[in-house]
Amino acid sequence: MNIPPYGHLAYCTNIHPAESWAETCDMLARDVLAVRDRLRESGRLATGKPFAIGLRLSARAARELIEETDGIARFRDWLSDNETYVFTINGFPYGSFHGTRVKERVFQPDWTSDDRVSYTRDLFQILAGIARPETGGSVSTLPGSHKSFRADESLIRRNLLEISGLIEDLSEASGIDLHLGLEPEPIGHFENTPETLAFFERLRRDATDEQQLGRRIGLNYDCCHFALQYESAYDALDAIVREGIRLSKTHLSSALAFDPHDTRAIDTLHGFDEPVYFHQSLLRRENGEITRFTDLPDFLARADDIPADTTEARVHFHIPLDSEPQPPLRSTRDHALDTITWCKTHPEACSHFEIETYTWAVLPPQMRRPVHEQIAAEYAWALALIR
Repeated sequence: MNIPPYGHLAYCTNIHPAESWAETCDMLARDVLAVRDRLRESGRLATGKPFAIGLRLSARAARELIEETDGIARFRDWLSDNETYVFTINGFPYGSFHGTRVKERVFQPDWTSDDRVSYTRDLFQILAGIARPETGGSVSTLPGSHKSFRADESLIRRNLLEISGLIEDLSEASGIDLHLGLEPEPIGHFENTPETLAFFERLRRDATDEQQLGRRIGLNYDCCHFALQYESAYDALDAIVREGIRLSKTHLSSALAFDPHDTRAIDTLHGFDEPVYFHQSLLRRENGEITRFTDLPDFLARADDIPADTTEARVHFHIPLDSEPQPPLRSTRDHALDTITWCKTHPEACSHFEIETYTWAVLPPQMRRPVHEQIAAEYAWALALIR
């Protein structure tokens, strides 16, 4: 939805299972319109005002939509007929995202692969055909690769420069400001502010047209991911914009936090250990040193051997923005609050905002609500702060 003067707010449909284009259409008609109607009933979205969709399309769904006769035009008509619009697409997960092991596969194919380039090209082709000139269009994607893949960064940079030229061409042809946001994530090829700034500097050195690159390739700032790095939102965002990196989109999200020496917290944490998603775990010591575990089971296996000067632990498990976990667990919601506060003082910095709590199906039962109720409650939380 439109949230002047900041831009547009949506929730990401990656919370709903859908892998084919037919499944995506069913999901949009069933779930997204149900959320829209809840917001209208609550008075948070005025009747007749269009509802924004943060679309997630798998590679399969995107290709099926493109190959369908007049598919993009008919989808554009569906959006208009149902008083909805798309300004952003989540292009991080390439394939299945629910009900199967995702974990490291969410980083595959990475940006060394032509398949990743082709998938992202498809997403921008779709976005150029459905987005509105007044909203622009963003696609979020992985931070190049995963550290464990030991990817050849020169291939990542080459492919990103290639896609930036394609985005430029589509932007000029469509009259829509299109841009790609690289999303730092723990143990990604770049994961925190220093690594992000260094990567963009290397990318710029390779570019023949630095201005074009700056227009078309930016950063997707995920509050959960930066909170996991124990960074200040104010410092991180100031550094990113100071270096001229475009804030393509902001993910409003929150992670788990707890005292790693609290045995009750460790016992409770076992309820969050599930087999679908990566739950990178990062521990901070008194001297600021951060220890990283690739996944929650890796941390739990070492939980009895944590150094005494470890002050806090945080886990990549997206927690609904409006509801804190029960003590002894807590969340990093303060980072999202600080991000919103920063954006209020820098309204020109970013115009695309997305609620991204995709973990509904794997939340412990005591934290789970009907999915449409959870999403509507997260909107209420965000809108109360933004407006």
